[in-house]
Amino acid sequence: MNIDTESCKHQPVYFGVININIDERTIGSVDVWRCANCKKKFCEEKQLGIEELADLVGMPKIGPDAKWAVTICKLQQGKYKWKLVKIKENDELKHECIDEKVIPLNVKDYKVEDDNHWSFLVDDHVNTAVEI
Repeated sequence: MNIDTESCKHQPVYFGVININIDERTIGSVDVWRCANCKKKFCEEKQLGIEELADLVGMPKIGPDAKWAVTICKLQQGKYKWKLVKIKENDELKHECIDEKVIPLNVKDYKVEDDNHWSFLVDDHVNTAVEI
């Protein structure tokens, strides 16, 4: 059955979670939901200790040419900064880095290519813990 995900009246059901850990201590998570009809995935970021709402609230839409990913900034020693993002195969991602400076990150094959940043795809880690 091939359902057009753009015309689907989505019925999201909980699919799983990814725990984001530092030294085996959970600092946040990504909740993953999946439409019971078209199987499209929706994600929600939850960072522990941060009171403000995430940029993406509810069931945000993602284009057919993008995938859900988590980017990690290695420049903040001891408290890595991570963010749920929509990533494309070969693209440039805008990243808010140290001192809230926005920098471009090159993406190749759905992965960030940068010495101080890295990423992983949500699809590859549902119901696991990722040590950052």
